[in-house]
Amino acid sequence: MTLPLPAIILLVVNLGLLWLLLAAPIGRRTIRRDLRLKGDASAIFALLKPDGFAQWNPSVLRSESVGGKGNQTEVYFKQPDRYGKPITRTFQSALEQNTAGPDLTVDMEIVADSALDQSFWKNFHERRSVRAVPGGAAVTIEQTDRYRGLAFYLYRYFQLGREASALQAHVEHLPRRTNGLLEHPGMQIILALLSTLILWPFFGLNREGLAMSTMLTMVIVLHEFGHMAAYRAFGHQTVRMIFVPLLGGIAIGGRPYNSQFEVATCALMGPGMSAFFVPILAVLGQSAHAGLAPTATEAPAMAMLLILGAFNLLNLLPMQRFDGGQVLRQIFQSRKALAVTSFGIALAILWTGWRIGMPTSALLAALAIFILMSLMGAIGAKPRHALEEMTGAERLLTGFGLYAAVLIHAYAVVTACDSLFG
Repeated sequence: MTLPLPAIILLVVNLGLLWLLLAAPIGRRTIRRDLRLKGDASAIFALLKPDGFAQWNPSVLRSESVGGKGNQTEVYFKQPDRYGKPITRTFQSALEQNTAGPDLTVDMEIVADSALDQSFWKNFHERRSVRAVPGGAAVTIEQTDRYRGLAFYLYRYFQLGREASALQAHVEHLPRRTNGLLEHPGMQIILALLSTLILWPFFGLNREGLAMSTMLTMVIVLHEFGHMAAYRAFGHQTVRMIFVPLLGGIAIGGRPYNSQFEVATCALMGPGMSAFFVPILAVLGQSAHAGLAPTATEAPAMAMLLILGAFNLLNLLPMQRFDGGQVLRQIFQSRKALAVTSFGIALAILWTGWRIGMPTSALLAALAIFILMSLMGAIGAKPRHALEEMTGAERLLTGFGLYAAVLIHAYAVVTACDSLFG
């Protein structure tokens, strides 16, 4: 069995995009938003200071000055921390007035965070300026930070745009948008359809290729639903999915993780949800082959089984940015145990490739890709307080769950390939 050129191209493109979004050394960058508002410059400037956030920012509950420190303000956000309480950040601000003109400026840094370790904010700086102009005020909002990968930079860019829109709606008494356009279910459907069309050429621009790309989109959605179900089980009040064309989807919980067991279970439930459909598809395809079901259902069932198994098996790779790596890093604390188990999982997945007839050169290339992916480092921000550690029973349960997920998806790939290409 040889890998077709479109599949190789798709793999290379995905790896390149992952590196660009998650690991590229972007460096120190400043995001800037400029807007013109109809209103008094001094009144608008009062809104831009931390003690004025709650009046217009939809993500802020309230602001309080820190006693004895007139330049520090505690801001309480609607987003809950790991215990369900509002996330609190302490802003240290410095006011500045331009003696050569009417500019009013506030410089801000975050000196404390109830959810994140202070190292997350060590390079962060925000500057907000207001200048009186004919008919209103010109506002400039700047955020400076050091970034690794474009993903968080783009998130900050759109988040700052959302804040600017909320400020304008408050000052000019315009209708306020309650949710972002990206999170709207209709937009997610559009992105899912767009992803299906983008993937179509990689499977062939014909009816069968469209069916395959549609199946892959369905598998991605099912995988993310598994993560979302786990979030709900752990008490997250809100969950959502962001569809990323070509790369897949991202399930987002309503609060930070509270324990290592929560991290591992939420990661494992992506492949775990899909695992329930492996025996159904396998029985359907084998029944059709034996004449116990319509013969026309065999090829679609086996194709779906192959895509389901391959996608989730790749997500179980022991890389820090994949579900398998997330699970292993919670179960095993020592570097030696983590290295041994990671090698074992990778070996099982490589054996699956060998079993279905992949050439040795492709397997060696896959091994090199595993190593490159592992060098990208872990994602996510360090929490202020360490997560609750797993108990022995939780480690055993999660370990067997990972073992079962790898085996059942390897079985799916082997069974589908034997049926389709054997």
